[in-house]
Amino acid sequence: MRTLISLGIAGLLLNAGTEAALAWKNNETETATPIKHLVVIFQENISFDHYFGTYPIAANLPGEPPFHALPHTPSVNGLDGALVTNNPDFLNTANTPGNVNPFRLGPANASTADQDHDYMPEQQAADAGLMDLFPKYTGVGGTANGSAPPAGTPPAFNTIGLTMAYYDGNTVTALWNYAQYFAMSDNSYGTMFGPSTVGALNLVSGQTNGVIAHTSDTSDLSDDGYGGFTVTGDPQPLNDVCSTRDAAQMGGKNIGDLLTAANVTWGWFMGGFDLTIKNANGTTGCARTTKSAITQVTKVDYIPHHQPFQYYVSTANWKHARPSSVVSIGHNGDAGNHQYDINDFYAAVNAHNFPAVSFLKAPGYQDGHPGYSDPIDEQRFLVHVLNFLQKQPEWESTAVVISYDDSDGWYDHQMGPIVNQSTSAADALTGPGHCGDGSTALPGIDPTAEPHAQGRCGYGPRLPLLVISPWAKRNFVDHTVTDQSSILRFVEDNWLDGERIGQGSFDALAGSLENMFDFGHRHGEARTLFLNENTGQPLYH
Repeated sequence: MRTLISLGIAGLLLNAGTEAALAWKNNETETATPIKHLVVIFQENISFDHYFGTYPIAANLPGEPPFHALPHTPSVNGLDGALVTNNPDFLNTANTPGNVNPFRLGPANASTADQDHDYMPEQQAADAGLMDLFPKYTGVGGTANGSAPPAGTPPAFNTIGLTMAYYDGNTVTALWNYAQYFAMSDNSYGTMFGPSTVGALNLVSGQTNGVIAHTSDTSDLSDDGYGGFTVTGDPQPLNDVCSTRDAAQMGGKNIGDLLTAANVTWGWFMGGFDLTIKNANGTTGCARTTKSAITQVTKVDYIPHHQPFQYYVSTANWKHARPSSVVSIGHNGDAGNHQYDINDFYAAVNAHNFPAVSFLKAPGYQDGHPGYSDPIDEQRFLVHVLNFLQKQPEWESTAVVISYDDSDGWYDHQMGPIVNQSTSAADALTGPGHCGDGSTALPGIDPTAEPHAQGRCGYGPRLPLLVISPWAKRNFVDHTVTDQSSILRFVEDNWLDGERIGQGSFDALAGSLENMFDFGHRHGEARTLFLNENTGQPLYH
């Protein structure tokens, strides 16, 4: 990481000293809570049960990083009883019929295939709340690159039953340790069913309706019932220089527009966004790649359809222009238009130009997405970021939210509340073409023209959510119903006096994250937990 920083932003650092007098004082930004800096680490494709189903009980097999829960650790709504011994999910394809129970994977099985996580298959797997058709509709077996799994791997690994697998604290060790010392939720959901772009758009706008331009291929879009389109798949952002296939552009507002109007500093920081860097393997530009030593898959660092602000004209940086200087990062008028490389985040914070709101996206091989990334590469990214932030003087006023864009189709036994119904050709939760009755669905971006836009069935699958902060409750499991747009709501409530996106955004329905905090009593001065990047185990705190 330090090598990339020196290559990618050395010129910017030279300007930092001469422009120090121009640095904005983020701590003077008025907020509703003690949180002056929010960092949202937005990872990829994990259901709650896939990472936390047996929390806080780990198998602790020989040779694996051990995990032992602290006394009085609360339980979660996880996998136990008949869910483990007589699960209703079954294989009714060419694989042998019969019940498929959840089964454990250890660090040796960190490499797995990508499951099916499209809008319709996820609804079909949920089966009107019975949660019993995951192998049939979302299951894909095998390793990320198709190689044979290690000896001792459970037989179901190579079948569609792989979707029932889960990890415990011996593999996702860092996340379990963060949950021990800070706060987590066991009742948070994807705002909608569907893949990465759907989750990313809901994170920043709570709205996937309102496509205003698109390529001729509309396979990732659904008819909203009024002659327009709702995003239900993974189109790339139209006009991004790295986009290569079907693409779309969104209308309406996002949280960046609101923060910009309020003169609050913010940025989306993403691996691979700086097209001037050359990786050690010689790749550069949009073709910058990294090969994971775990999955043995080479993946581009920058994945266009994971960058939500690129879909909006107001917040796009389609040519990936570099920031004017380190001290301009996050500020209105900067050449980067609030869209930056992940290395720019480290540079800005080191220069004491810590944006008020930062969204972080790992380079592809570290974003946790099965099929090319994995829990161990992901852990290294998460721990690196958290160790870095906890050493900063601003840590005492910082909160980090770790969240995910979708479930990847991994099994989770808990059905979320359906707060927004839909009837479109892509829906299938309660029958072909139906996620309940869409007659009262939320509006589109033009409520007059699209009073009940279709294609936004949600909430979707249950996803992990953690809050790491000196102000987070300690060893706490929150049961408040929240979704991806709850993060949007926190930003709105903390910096924008509760202003909402409007235009049919889910933020109007979102539950609050504030029960994960204790703003009346901080648990220890600038509470920290430093972990080993490779094992996820505590170093000191």
